[in-house]
Amino acid sequence: MTDSSRRRVLVLFGGRSSEHSISCVSAAGILRALDPARYDVTAVGILPDGRWVRVPADPAALDAVDGQLPVVADSGTGAALLPEPVGDGAGLPELVLRGVDVVFPVLHGPWGEDGTIQGLLEMAGIPYVGSGVFASAAAMDKGHMKAMLAHAGLPVAPWTLVTAREWRADPAACLERISALGFPLFIKPARAGSSVGISKVTDRADLEAAVREAQSWDPRIIAEAAVVGAREIECGVLADPTGAPQASRCAEIIVHPDHDFYDFEAKYLDDGAELVVPAALEPQVEDEVRRLAVRAYDVLDCEGLARVDFFVSPDRVEINEVNTMPGFTPISMFPRMWAASGIDYRQLVDRLIDDAVRKGTGLR
Repeated sequence: MTDSSRRRVLVLFGGRSSEHSISCVSAAGILRALDPARYDVTAVGILPDGRWVRVPADPAALDAVDGQLPVVADSGTGAALLPEPVGDGAGLPELVLRGVDVVFPVLHGPWGEDGTIQGLLEMAGIPYVGSGVFASAAAMDKGHMKAMLAHAGLPVAPWTLVTAREWRADPAACLERISALGFPLFIKPARAGSSVGISKVTDRADLEAAVREAQSWDPRIIAEAAVVGAREIECGVLADPTGAPQASRCAEIIVHPDHDFYDFEAKYLDDGAELVVPAALEPQVEDEVRRLAVRAYDVLDCEGLARVDFFVSPDRVEINEVNTMPGFTPISMFPRMWAASGIDYRQLVDRLIDDAVRKGTGLR
């Protein structure tokens, strides 16, 4: 029997995106942090084909082992989220998410971090950790995100978005528009994360191949001018008990010379980068980064948490992107930045669940 004094938390992870395995690793950290004396925990995984299954709330099953990233295993026990109450549930999957107080959707990428799961939870009236539908969708699409930030007067490096329709109509014109940014530049899927599908391009001859590689992950692609010589700095934003955003200490990513940039391998599969927390920044520079992080969070109407990534040059601070559900392993940048700011991993998870309950669902 469920102890009514414990908050009933459902951790939702996996998903259909290219970041399925990273979501599993993040979920392992969260499951370990949920104190069983305070929480009655249920775990639901989303298989790569989109099916939902109930799985044991066992973090060990979701750890990366010997460089092999985990995937959600098909338990054979179906689960479903229904957008409205349904009788006695006869004939429905084993779990319909009734009797859940809050959902922690630790999903990265499309079909999870992009407003889709958030809309489903809003329809069901179940509180959830993180940003709502609009902020999640806006931040997921790098083109819309950068347009909103630039419109608000925030510093963003030059970029251009190429849609699938534009590419079909006139690829030569698209390549010309991208080339106008100058070289080197980066070609990225517009709605992907963890550096999948990204190419650094130094010559026009390699541009079309880079575009097609990004399009293999997302038909919408974005080209960004490289900020040569800039430091890669990140800052975490977290809602305080009233919902107001607070900025963490900053961190720096120092990519080793054998990697052209902070790619998937450097992030997850080898020691391709050094993560420095807190970053060695002049106080006035760190203050500016923290100010811009909170401002970006507000411009996109984020809630709960976000990680804001920057390029810091000697004379300029520019926002690269905003992540509404950043990597959440204990050694990920977001938790490490907050640990350096006085909030440890378990406290961070508690704060986010409390915030989800505080904000509830519906118009706010």
